[in-house]
Amino acid sequence: MESQARGGTRWRRFGLVMVPSVAATAAIGVALAQGALAASFSVSGQEFKVTAATLDGRGLVQYGSTVDPAGKSDQPVVVSAFDHATITDLCQSVVIPGIPVIGDVTLRINAGTDPDNPVEADNLFIDLSQLDTDATFTNIDIGVSASSTSEDYGPDPAAGSYIPGSFAQQAERAYLEDVEQTAWATSAGTFELTDLSLSLHRGKNECF
Repeated sequence: MESQARGGTRWRRFGLVMVPSVAATAAIGVALAQGALAASFSVSGQEFKVTAATLDGRGLVQYGSTVDPAGKSDQPVVVSAFDHATITDLCQSVVIPGIPVIGDVTLRINAGTDPDNPVEADNLFIDLSQLDTDATFTNIDIGVSASSTSEDYGPDPAAGSYIPGSFAQQAERAYLEDVEQTAWATSAGTFELTDLSLSLHRGKNECF
């Protein structure tokens, strides 16, 4: 099951749906210039890594779901959905494996390095497979049915996006520090990446 389109502008992989394609295109361009590329490759069906100094989320809903990445069986995830999120010192990375001649290439995006000018996202959904952080929740409600979460807390899960009969938790606010997460997908209604920096690195040079 793919993440739902939950906003006016669809983003995948925390803004990396198009970016890996850009990275792949750049790598292909280098290889073609060297006369070295004889095969195509794909970056779909991969997890990516994200770190942040802080994530201040207003209106949180979390529930269990699954994703079906290309070429792999269904994978369990926890969906974290926020009405609005403010993020500082954001790093996102994805490894593009096995480019002929070049080998592995890591694409990294950094943004929100100025605490006074953070990254802003509305209607943000993240499909997580792993999360390490220090978290503070305000007015948290644990054990609510995934089909009965309140829009007063956070975004309403789309029908079919949660595991039937599963429970959820919701909170007015979630403040996360020292975030390290691995995810399959992300979508947002709007996503403003301030101080955006995009870089390519040979080998594995991930955010963590």
